[in-house]
Amino acid sequence: MAEEGYRVDGVDFSPKMLERARAKAGDHSGVSFVLGDAFAPPLPEAAYDVVLCRHVLWAMPDPAVALGRWVELLVPGGTLLLVEGRWSDDVGLSAEETVSLVESGGRPAALTRLTEATYWGRDVEDDRYLVVSARGSVGAGG
Repeated sequence: MAEEGYRVDGVDFSPKMLERARAKAGDHSGVSFVLGDAFAPPLPEAAYDVVLCRHVLWAMPDPAVALGRWVELLVPGGTLLLVEGRWSDDVGLSAEETVSLVESGGRPAALTRLTEATYWGRDVEDDRYLVVSARGSVGAGG
C-alpha cells in the first residue's frame, strides 16, 4: 500500500513481528508501526480512510467489540476491509459469521470469496474471503 502512495500505520503486540514489518517496509516514507494490541489499537479515532485487517478478527477475544473499535478509527464514509477465513481444521470465522458481525454493528457488508490460488500461492479448499464494509457516514452503532 505504501508503494501506491498511501500512508500506512501498522499495529502488532509482537516486537518480532514489528521488526519484520519494518524490514519489509524498508525506506518507504509514510509507513509507521506501533507496538500495541489490535483489539484496542493505540491509534487516533476518526483518522483513517481504510482499516484493513488480515486474519486477525477470528483471534480477538470478542470480535464484535474489536470491530467496533476498528470502525471508530474510520473517518465518516471510511471503509473496513476484512480478509478472514475458516480453515480446514475448523479454526477461524465463516464468511457468514463475519458478515453477521459487521451487519450487527450497523454497517453494510459485501462478501467476496477468495478461492483463487493466485491469492495464496497454492490451491486452497478452506473458506477464505474478503468482507468490505463502506458507507456514507459513520453514526450511532458503527
